[in-house]
Amino acid sequence: MTATDEAGSVGPSARLLQLFEGHRLTPTQRRIAHSLVRHATEAPFLSSVEVAELAGVSQPSVTRFAVALGYDGYPALRKQLRELGGGEQGAPETQDDAVRNEHQQAVLAEIAHLRHLAELLADPEPITRAARLLAASSPLPVLGLRAASAQARGFAYFAAKVHPDIRLLDEGGSMLADRLEQARAAGASALLCFALPRYPRELMDALTVARECGLTVLTVADSAFAPVAKLSDLMLPAAVGTGLVFDTACAPMMLGRVLLQSMCDELPGAEARLEAIEHSAAARGLFLE
Repeated sequence: MTATDEAGSVGPSARLLQLFEGHRLTPTQRRIAHSLVRHATEAPFLSSVEVAELAGVSQPSVTRFAVALGYDGYPALRKQLRELGGGEQGAPETQDDAVRNEHQQAVLAEIAHLRHLAELLADPEPITRAARLLAASSPLPVLGLRAASAQARGFAYFAAKVHPDIRLLDEGGSMLADRLEQARAAGASALLCFALPRYPRELMDALTVARECGLTVLTVADSAFAPVAKLSDLMLPAAVGTGLVFDTACAPMMLGRVLLQSMCDELPGAEARLEAIEHSAAARGLFLE
């Protein structure tokens, strides 16, 4: 996905994504890349020690990360970040910023993630491409385990109103592979996966089965550098909040709804299905008016 600013130019987060894409990175290096993308404005001004602290890794790991990208060391990478115009030195913390409690800070962080997502959605091509692939798959399996199960379940609930055959896969175990194979045998051509940290080992196993079955894997994840990237044909990143005891996932949920909106545009008869559901609900008095 490509981010653009209000003037139409590529935004700082997208410039960093473009710089890192195409490189085979270790999990530790993906963590560093993820941290730099999430702090794209400050990234060109951080020392290797500060980057290490930000990502929770060692300083030598930052140096190895720069070398893996083809630079002589971190100073050369930072010079490139500055030449890319990845950001301007952030404004100092104000008194109002300092007195905000942790709950307010968590909400403001989620707002920042949603703004970042809005920048990425300035380029509609990845969403349109994903929607076409998902709309063409019948049945359409939707996978989400553990922390991501709520995202998968919410998407599947609404998608079932416009798609003729949605198959929710929100439980692991030995039968998960069976259900993926059965979906493929029934005609599925694509799989939508929601992947949020911490990533279950069995999620990787399931995506391996999906790829071996011939399913096109489209993944909504918290980062383009998530471990599931190597098993996904198309990654759609949306950051999660980490300011509270448990992660928050407003941006992944919003991205799922945006994807569903685009699917509606690609599905023939979607409007007619929705009207039929509304008529049925009214006739049965399902909802309080």
